[in-house]
Amino acid sequence: MNHPEIAGITRANEGIQGISWNILGQVYVPKSRTEHSFSWHATFPVGTFVPPHIHPDQDEYLYILEGRLDFFLDGAEEYATAGDTVRLPMGKPHGIFNKSQQTAKTLFWVSPTRRLYDLFWAIHNMREQNPDDVVKLAAEHNIHFLPPPPGA
Repeated sequence: MNHPEIAGITRANEGIQGISWNILGQVYVPKSRTEHSFSWHATFPVGTFVPPHIHPDQDEYLYILEGRLDFFLDGAEEYATAGDTVRLPMGKPHGIFNKSQQTAKTLFWVSPTRRLYDLFWAIHNMREQNPDDVVKLAAEHNIHFLPPPPGA
């Protein structure tokens, strides 16, 4: 499926086509989408997170705009603050957590787009975003969540 980019400007507080998604308590606003690349702005309220998962066929990046996010990166714990770029290569497990006391904002992008845009629509449209159903839906879109660590 080809999604050619249209020249133009996506305004600061808007998503393409006015889209805004609620994903696991975060707000995702898509900024651009082609078959090669997909970007979105994400707002992580205090205490929200994306559990550890793997993108087998996408590279993912974050540019931290505001606040601090903690990461589980390929087995290690790291953090990033405003101005940092986070690189999440395909096939490497990663999780994203706002453990700070303030909202964090970041620009995400993946390459290639694959089915991530469709997954965000599917999660947003769920009546209840309970973890088991989100994990199953993600697997159908080739995003694979890791089982929780022992004792979690």
